[in-house]
Amino acid sequence: MKTAFEEYNEIVASIPPAISKEVDMEMAISNRIYELMQEKGLSKAAFARSIGKRPCEITRWLSGQHNFTLSTLSMLSTFFGQPIISVV
Repeated sequence: MKTAFEEYNEIVASIPPAISKEVDMEMAISNRIYELMQEKGLSKAAFARSIGKRPCEITRWLSGQHNFTLSTLSMLSTFFGQPIISVV
């Protein structure tokens, strides 16, 4: 009988590399936005008001499962005065 850990490892190993990279990038963007919010001392509600969004949308952004457009990433970089992502 397999342990839960062994089953988990099998599932993770079966994820295609492109999907794994996408999830990593989504989480990195969400973490970056959260860090910048913390630096500015912004709650979700205050941040949402500042950029004309609803708090539930900010919650979705911070979940790591939002597919950001370049337009939104550019707006966020401008708002924070710092890049959200960098392209090499």
